[in-house]
Amino acid sequence: MPSLRSTLQTIFVLAPALTVALPADSRRIAARDGHLAAASGAASMAASATAEAAPAAASSGAAAPPAGGLNDVDILQFALTAEHLESEFYKQGFAKFPAADFQALGLSDAQIKSLQNVGQTEATHVSTLLGVISGAGAQPVQPCEYNFDAAFADAKTMVATARILEAVGVSAYLGAAPLVSSKDVLTAAATIVTVEARHQAFIRVASGAEAVPAAFDTPLGPKAVFTLAAQFIKSCPEGSNLNIAPFPSIALENAAAATPGQNLKLADAAQPAGAQFCAFVAPGGAQFVPLAGGNCAVPQGLQGEVYMMLTKSESVDDAEVLAGPSVIQPS
Repeated sequence: MPSLRSTLQTIFVLAPALTVALPADSRRIAARDGHLAAASGAASMAASATAEAAPAAASSGAAAPPAGGLNDVDILQFALTAEHLESEFYKQGFAKFPAADFQALGLSDAQIKSLQNVGQTEATHVSTLLGVISGAGAQPVQPCEYNFDAAFADAKTMVATARILEAVGVSAYLGAAPLVSSKDVLTAAATIVTVEARHQAFIRVASGAEAVPAAFDTPLGPKAVFTLAAQFIKSCPEGSNLNIAPFPSIALENAAAATPGQNLKLADAAQPAGAQFCAFVAPGGAQFVPLAGGNCAVPQGLQGEVYMMLTKSESVDDAEVLAGPSVIQPS
């Protein structure tokens, strides 16, 4: 039986095999940007954030550009899109797999209950965001249609996918923080990102990994986050989107070799055109390895969840990224 680590590599390093072909309109769906509003424990901050966000909602007629062009209501919508995905992921997963399937993985009854509680908190975030966005005078985005078939191959794969989703959620919060104008929205986001981090630490432990693999977490921008989320999204209702499209996926010949010191080989050395570096975005910053003949080596010293991208230069700014990210897990 394959380990959880090998399962994780299959899911997120072999992204092209699992990515759902998106209709043109669905490529404008909001990126996964964490849960940038309030939950039940932050109701008062959410009410204040609503008051501050309302003028922005009234003036935001067209879709905002990605990155710095997002206003606070856009970010709240962005968060709701992510929360819909996570909430539905856990809802469908627990409807499909009985407790016995998780017990067979070695999870205790207490751990299974904690995993179910993770899903319940995501559902709470959805209901809170719906109220906050409506209170700001905006129409909340609706749930999308999702494809979790690959993630629900078995209970082990579900847990492996949950571990990645929660890690990406933390990274999304950190990447979105500089885009938030309202101090109340930012504070509310901070109250949620700590919960997301606890989710991820718990799932790492339940998977047999170190709870805290590094001293820092890794910020990830909206477009990169959506690239990881897009593989689960088939389509979204009209109007339930932002003007953000995913980067192309990275196609690797030897995804199982995505460990420190190992050489990675692109499935097509000529694609994407213009790629000069493999960027490994990790706690503490990005490391760049020259891409030669479609090959690059995974650096030593990487910890936790690491995002691999292909870039034109030694930069992970959106304009320099040609493909990715894919997720590798050296620890």
